Amino acid sequence: MTALDADYAQAGFNKSLGFGERPVLLVIDFVMAYLDEDSPLYASVEAELKVNEKLVRAARDADIPVIWTNVEYEPGGANGGHFYRKIDALKVFDRGSPLGAFPPSLQPAPDERVVTKQYPSAFFDTGLAETLREMGVDCCVITGLSTSGCVRASALDALQYGFIPLVVPEACGDRDQAVHDANIFDLKAKYADMLSVDETLAYFSRLSA
Repeated sequence: MTALDADYAQAGFNKSLGFGERPVLLVIDFVMAYLDEDSPLYASVEAELKVNEKLVRAARDADIPVIWTNVEYEPGGANGGHFYRKIDALKVFDRGSPLGAFPPSLQPAPDERVVTKQYPSAFFDTGLAETLREMGVDCCVITGLSTSGCVRASALDALQYGFIPLVVPEACGDRDQAVHDANIFDLKAKYADMLSVDETLAYFSRLSA
């Protein structure tokens, strides 16, 4: 344990929330904008893509619902507000852009819900919280992109809407490792629990059994 970890623990941070009984796997914005090297949002997340492929297969095998998010704007960003004005790179998500597509190896199944959003949180103005309550969900296993942006916002809102947020750091990515690490540290301290890939697979297996 580092001195920083010890300081946070002494202050009462980093407590565990535990596991839910009815989770969903929430895959945040794992789209081509972060995988195409010519995209302004390219984030070198090929390894994280492989992890997401593994977790999606495991969730499906365990009959755990998988919910996906993507981002789409009206051309020119009329429905993107100040967020669209703040970040020029969000133009890659204008309707019809190939960079908004899911990669070939990580595609929603026909019966899986895709939540299309315009802001960082999967919950903001999407009706996702109501959908999860109707499904009887109590926990969100969260993966995707980017750690400091939409993953963080979605984990925080999951907590605020009453769902246990379980983030899988190896399945999340960002433009810079230091930014990823700092946000994982802060999420773990205050808002979410962290699960390794192996812990996530074991969790899904227990629920399946």
